[in-house]
Amino acid sequence: QVQLGESGGGLVQAGGSLRLSCAASGRTFSNYRMGWFRQAPGKEREFVAAINRSGSSTYYADSVKGRFTISRDNAKNTVYLQMNSLKPEDTAVYYCAASSDMYDIKDKRRYGNWGQGTQVTVSS
Repeated sequence: QVQLGESGGGLVQAGGSLRLSCAASGRTFSNYRMGWFRQAPGKEREFVAAINRSGSSTYYADSVKGRFTISRDNAKNTVYLQMNSLKPEDTAVYYCAASSDMYDIKDKRRYGNWGQGTQVTVSS
């Protein structure tokens, strides 16, 4: 198992930026694909972004493409989510997650390890 802890959430005005971090401990971080998901009140948890083990491939939900950037530093056991041009509809609890398998990287069911989440609130 790998343990995950998110940080960097907060309150920001529309059009602003935030950078989320997710620190991992336990198993070898580079063995895991990493993803960011979010859950707004009353809604299902949804895919936001993901990155493969080496960091050479990234994947995004259409709603955040061009505004958010996922990256990882395997030497620091950390994955990041840079969020720019934030909108009120981006308001949610953001979770990082780790996947050890090879299947659909956008499917939350492929992730067996989750952080506790960090709140992001975007005011209009």
